[in-house]
Amino acid sequence: MTISDRIPSWKKLSLFAVTWPIFIDSVLRMMLGTVDVFMLSRISDKATGAVGLANEIIFFCILMFGFVGIGTSVAVSQYIGAGREKEASRISALAITINLIFGILVSIALVNFGEPLLRLMKLSPEQVGMASHYLKIIGGFIWIEALSYAVSSVIRSSGHTKSVMYVTLGVNLIHVTGNYLLIFGNWGFPEWGITGAAISTVVSRLLGILVLFVILYRRIPAPIRRKDYVTWNGPYVKQIMSVGLPAAGEHLSWHSQYLMVISFVNIIGPTALNTHVYVMNVSNYFMAFAMAIGAGTEIIIGQMVGAGEMKAAYRRLMRSVRISFVLTLAVVSIAAMFRYEIIGMFTVNPDIIAAGAGIFLLSIVLEPGRTFNIVIINSLRAAGDARFPVLMGVISMWGVSVPLAYFLGVHLGIGLLGIWIAFAVDEWLRGILMLLRWRSRAWEKKALVKPAAVPESGIGA
Repeated sequence: MTISDRIPSWKKLSLFAVTWPIFIDSVLRMMLGTVDVFMLSRISDKATGAVGLANEIIFFCILMFGFVGIGTSVAVSQYIGAGREKEASRISALAITINLIFGILVSIALVNFGEPLLRLMKLSPEQVGMASHYLKIIGGFIWIEALSYAVSSVIRSSGHTKSVMYVTLGVNLIHVTGNYLLIFGNWGFPEWGITGAAISTVVSRLLGILVLFVILYRRIPAPIRRKDYVTWNGPYVKQIMSVGLPAAGEHLSWHSQYLMVISFVNIIGPTALNTHVYVMNVSNYFMAFAMAIGAGTEIIIGQMVGAGEMKAAYRRLMRSVRISFVLTLAVVSIAAMFRYEIIGMFTVNPDIIAAGAGIFLLSIVLEPGRTFNIVIINSLRAAGDARFPVLMGVISMWGVSVPLAYFLGVHLGIGLLGIWIAFAVDEWLRGILMLLRWRSRAWEKKALVKPAAVPESGIGA
């Protein structure tokens, strides 16, 4: 098949068509943790704070699973864009196996070392017991999420973002139903509280991964053979890791500095911790627009770069940045107008409501800066330029965010608001640096694969 007989894969993808299912999927995935926090808040603020902190550790582990998922997504997108579908399937199978092994190792670590980690974060003894029990159940089965991340990345990279969204919707419905039955003991089920929330999460995720595998075999451009799962291919692994390891480094840096800052919040007091847990659960939704546009743009740009269409990729990212900035600012501004009502959904404590409302106002400044990071970093990785974001991230997070958070929040006594001011400064600094990197066009020389055929003049313009 010649290039003139074949429409470039990236031309079949519109940003809206790819992005809106990712947005819904992102919101639904966030709800898995938020639903636990919301329902357990009906039991006590202490239970909420304990589970919220345990979920931060779980979320950190899920981010680490993403290092293979991100590398796979970029490699698969570029192979598809280059017209090399069989190689896309081979690298997909290898990535799924790698993530499964990694997930099993993380599960073992969480079961054995989860409680000591929680104690290091200065939780009260009562909350350590609650959080440790929750963490052992979900952590023991966290390998399911590792598989889910890898399989979802492959399906999305092929442009089938709706399929993943539908699975996540089903997982959420099962999870909410399970929580209703097992947390409060409705309809004759046992009243297990925190244990019920953890079991509901595990069961819903297990059913979800089974469906994802069925979809994988129906949607992948070229079939995956069984032997592909156990065949080691050094060049494929190198391509995955060339993007995945720097991404893992950035995620590790971000979340480790975040856990460090959480220890500052615990020093401030339990009211600050509970406020932070509630606000962070809502703030995750503020990022949903930027996350979806960033992921959608990553898929399209990855295929553009694989096809050698650098000018089109440059323009696509700049448009995506403008769209995500405006949407994020609009969402945060609307939420700020109803800040007291939103926090009031979680608690009736007036101190928590007042502190949370102040942070919502600050989010009008913080979230647009975060938008630069999410969208541009995703696109830099899609082009194969993964090292620059992690280098700048480590410098900014540990050189700015951590010391500034301690100085403002603890030393000056500004409290939780001071810590969130430090978050805002860090996000804006990194966002500007990422934008300058994209405009430098240094990423144009970082592509992982070459096109199967060189486009004729005018193709893909």
